[in-house]
Amino acid sequence: MEISLRARVRAGDPDAFRQLFDEHASVVHRHAVRMTGNWVMADDIVSLTFLEAWRLRERVFPGDDSLRPWLLGIATNVTRNTARAARRHQAALTRVPPPDPVPDFADEVTQRLADTEELAAAQKALSTMRRGEREVFTLCVWEGLDAATAAEALGVAVGTVRARLSRARKRLRKLTELELDGGTGSTGGTGGMNGSRGTEGGIGQSGVQRPAAVGQSLGSRHQAARSTQEKKR
Repeated sequence: MEISLRARVRAGDPDAFRQLFDEHASVVHRHAVRMTGNWVMADDIVSLTFLEAWRLRERVFPGDDSLRPWLLGIATNVTRNTARAARRHQAALTRVPPPDPVPDFADEVTQRLADTEELAAAQKALSTMRRGEREVFTLCVWEGLDAATAAEALGVAVGTVRARLSRARKRLRKLTELELDGGTGSTGGTGGMNGSRGTEGGIGQSGVQRPAAVGQSLGSRHQAARSTQEKKR
């Protein structure tokens, strides 16, 4: 009888953990990138997640279900702790004179430019949410977990997950509407330009071609008027 991966992980089998890492490391990394918006921090979160999984291996329940939700739950907690530690570190750095700037010549900068722009846009949207809403949205929408599985991963009730997900979607919908409203421009100035062009022999607002002779005849009238005034003098 073949022993399940859960049972082997629970027993502390090193080969089982290698298999667990090979199957889910990329999923954990993607989740960490989406939560933090930082590629380097995501690498650290992956390492810390699997270290924590090893420490908590005896809490794995028996069965044949995937360990992906369990790992994502651990990754979410690790992300919280990492973000908290990063804030403390940043606060400490503000009290220290800044070092001389060092240029970054990483080749990955250009390769990941498009991904970074998309990630920045996603982070902007996620920043409008509370932490709980952000975690639920990431697990349910991006990682594809159902409400019950996400609730198990986060250690909260299913109703809490559904309520947070509903609020998160409403916030994103409102943000999208604001972005769309801000992107519409006014065309009033264009009409004025067309009107002025029309008086010079262009196409007027009505779409009818106006002859340039109109402007010339007006100019000749002004010249005739000046000549008459000079004769009277």
